[in-house]
Amino acid sequence: MSKQKKSALGRGLGALLASSETDITSKYENKKFSEAVGSVAMIPVEKIEANPFQPRQHFEKQALVELTNSIREHGIIQPITVRKLGFDKYQLISGERRFKASQIAGLTEIPAYIRIANDQEMLEMALIENIQRQNLDAIEIAIGYQRLIEECKITQEGLGDRVGKDRSTVTNYLRLLKLPPEIQLGIRERKISMGHARAIVSVPEEKEQVALYNEIVENDFSVRKAESRAKDIIHGRVEEMTGDQKKEGKKSAADLSLPQQKIRDDLKTRLNTVVEIKTTPKGAGKIVIDFKSDKDLERIIELLDI
Repeated sequence: MSKQKKSALGRGLGALLASSETDITSKYENKKFSEAVGSVAMIPVEKIEANPFQPRQHFEKQALVELTNSIREHGIIQPITVRKLGFDKYQLISGERRFKASQIAGLTEIPAYIRIANDQEMLEMALIENIQRQNLDAIEIAIGYQRLIEECKITQEGLGDRVGKDRSTVTNYLRLLKLPPEIQLGIRERKISMGHARAIVSVPEEKEQVALYNEIVENDFSVRKAESRAKDIIHGRVEEMTGDQKKEGKKSAADLSLPQQKIRDDLKTRLNTVVEIKTTPKGAGKIVIDFKSDKDLERIIELLDI
């Protein structure tokens, strides 16, 4: 039976905004505040300051212009979210793009949900809200995930729950941050897709990754072609084993049962490296996994999910 699909917001932004504990209006008995519970307030734009935790690094100029024109014609469709800092002073939690476009459009006030949140909650809310956007590139998403893990002390499993993704998906994004800078830039400029990037990151050595990236861009490879080339590169590395390794491997293979051989072959495929299973007459044994560098070892550890 398939698992029920997780909510896209998980226990992140949606839960925080829905909770009375994060609603500024629930903290006061004043009638003025109680009347505002569950409603949207109009706040002067000049009273709102930018979010210092804003994860997005840049905004597409054309998209911002289009949003500005839409706001001039139709107004703000989706309110921003702010936290109250003090008397008549607010700080943006989410909706940076709408806020910027409203300023450009010349609006003097803007509809907003008013909440309270400490800095860590605010960062988490901003990051999760930002990650849900459709036009983020894979590196922006990966940076958002990394910041949630490092700055909000969230585990990869917990992060998956918050953003509605499997842990393996989160891991695949985080692995992109270990690619060479020129490949990360290529992802941001959309020269290659996430599928291409996953093929590249499966290749152990940096120089081989860069070579494969250039080959993909120059020849306009499809994702399937990129995956095939990555396998060719990895297979070529396996074939470079020394004669002693080959002899030892053949001897070991002859002593293995069919289930053991299948386990070995499955590990080779999953880890993209040489794997040997060595057994003793008493039934004990060990698994030997080949790695070429510290970076290659880190890659294998990630794939083993240790």
